[in-house]
Amino acid sequence: MKIGVIGIIIERDKAIASKVQELLSFYSHLILGRMGVPNHESGINVISVIVKGTTEEISALTGKLGRLENVKVKSAVTSLE
Repeated sequence: MKIGVIGIIIERDKAIASKVQELLSFYSHLILGRMGVPNHESGINVISVIVKGTTEEISALTGKLGRLENVKVKSAVTSLE
């Protein structure tokens, strides 16, 4: 079992935010918490998501998010003892 943080940045495209939300809803069983911060001046939205699951589950989520246009994703994951 792994626990980690996924950082998501959505650039210049509010329409893609609904696709990000769709993916986060689909993988909601992995999500322990999330925080979203819009930055209207620069036109970006930043979302941080705390996740807990298997390496495969977390990788599937980050991979699908990373394939969306105008979305950048970074994750930091560690093992739970």
